[in-house]
Amino acid sequence: MRGVLPPSRAPSHPWSPHFALSTLRSLEDTLHAITISRHGPRSVLEVRESPDPQPGPGEVRIAVAAAGLNFAEIAARQGLYPDAPKPPCVVGYEVAGRVDALGAGVEDLPIGTRVLAMTRFGGHASSVVVPRAFAFPIPDSMSDAHAAAIPVNYLTAHHMLFHLGNLKPHETILLHMAAGGVGTAVLQLVKTVEDVTVIGSASAPKHDYLRSLGCQHPIDYRTQDYAEEVRRITNGRGVDMVLDALGGPDWKTGWNLLAPGGRLMAFGFANMISGGRRNLLRVLRNLVSVPRFSPLAAMEDNRGVFGINMGHLWDEIDLLRPQIERVVALYEEGIVQPQVHAEVPFSEAARAHELIETRQNRGKVVLVPDTV
Repeated sequence: MRGVLPPSRAPSHPWSPHFALSTLRSLEDTLHAITISRHGPRSVLEVRESPDPQPGPGEVRIAVAAAGLNFAEIAARQGLYPDAPKPPCVVGYEVAGRVDALGAGVEDLPIGTRVLAMTRFGGHASSVVVPRAFAFPIPDSMSDAHAAAIPVNYLTAHHMLFHLGNLKPHETILLHMAAGGVGTAVLQLVKTVEDVTVIGSASAPKHDYLRSLGCQHPIDYRTQDYAEEVRRITNGRGVDMVLDALGGPDWKTGWNLLAPGGRLMAFGFANMISGGRRNLLRVLRNLVSVPRFSPLAAMEDNRGVFGINMGHLWDEIDLLRPQIERVVALYEEGIVQPQVHAEVPFSEAARAHELIETRQNRGKVVLVPDTV
């Protein structure tokens, strides 16, 4: 994705009018972006200004109304996300808003169309440019906040459950961080499959929320041994799928909880994050506890492990397009219902980061440009 540059790196002549066929914005418009000024605590976040980006051939520009916040962006701020650009930088994988400028060759997405879009960084800004293929029209019934909550969380959940996991009727899954954005998406999407049992780990205050979404067996990971609880609930058989964004030693525990034919989905490493700044001792301790999976052991036990990093799939648009279109269709059917924990102004981005770092959120945290 192109578009967001810190002021110090902005080109001296950012406007290229011959690239834009039409526009809703004036030449005086200024981009506002949540910028990671350096790696560190939440205080390193700054809202900076720069000229609006311009779409090139095959691209569209979106006036952002809402942008999703994920653990990946928290890790980027702390310096724990190797894919992120070096500071000062603007991150953000998903946005919703209106198309307000078209690059040459884009003819099928009129100015003013409401869209959700996938961005490879740069999404935490008031304007962003993306390839046309990465922008998806949304129904009138879908709010901007709901649309911004879909790309990362629901694509991750759908990809794990159905593309990789081949979830089948009557299976049992163990879902970690069950009250978060991906967890909420999983609990809604499993309703499309008959008689799936979900065991979800979350702190006790979130259990009523999980039950309201259909989680049959919430586990308080702070006071209970979740592995023992899983064995008790399944009468020792184990589960058919483990969805694990914790990482480190929990991956090994999850592997050992798989029933024959079971699949471990590793899609995050939240265990490395504790508090507002990077803890290198904690990082090292979790890294050395990552299990070494053996193909021979997998054959012996009839188990499998999948790794999921949606950021590394963003260019596989032909793979992702039917999945995101399916999610949007399920929204219109009332099955997908994003739960937005908070809509936080750009100027209060540190508070948004805190909600996720301290595991306060139930569902999605969304960032919105400040109103002028």
